[in-house]
Amino acid sequence: MGPDDFCLVLLRRMADYQPDLVADAVRELKCDRTRMREVNAQWQRMVRSRAIGGLERAYRAALGEPTGRAPRDIGDLRAEAQWWELPLWPDLRFEILTGPDRRIWQEWLVRADPTTAPPVETVAELRPWEFVIADVARAFPRLRHVEGSAPSRWASLLTEGAADYRAEFVWGLLQSVTPLDARTP
Repeated sequence: MGPDDFCLVLLRRMADYQPDLVADAVRELKCDRTRMREVNAQWQRMVRSRAIGGLERAYRAALGEPTGRAPRDIGDLRAEAQWWELPLWPDLRFEILTGPDRRIWQEWLVRADPTTAPPVETVAELRPWEFVIADVARAFPRLRHVEGSAPSRWASLLTEGAADYRAEFVWGLLQSVTPLDARTP
């Protein structure tokens, strides 16, 4: 498994939200749905394998050594960020955050250089696959994160004017923004 194959692992979960974008990406990687299923099955075996020795090692087995790493303070705890570049998203990187006990706290796509985020001032400008969680949080400071529907999914609630919206992310990449029911006074 390598970076191209690992992209297929990420795309598998994104297909629930953006099947057309996923189909285009799979073609760009010169693969098909069968290959995507095979790679996902291989990834699941790696993640569950005692021989691999944990999720952090599974990422190294799939992606090689990290392109970079840096310490991160999260509250009173020190974490380590490790990241890899992926061919489908050249402006992003896949990052894992590990705690002092080497357990993975977070695994997601993040912007390689936050200053290159597309400008956004309104909810209507939030287009799938163009923004990561941090981009949306910077644009909408009153945003609230809520639990997603699966480990690789994240949701955020944001407000614009009198309207509330739910932004859905898979592996940290924006998939959809939907309006919520009108607020009651």
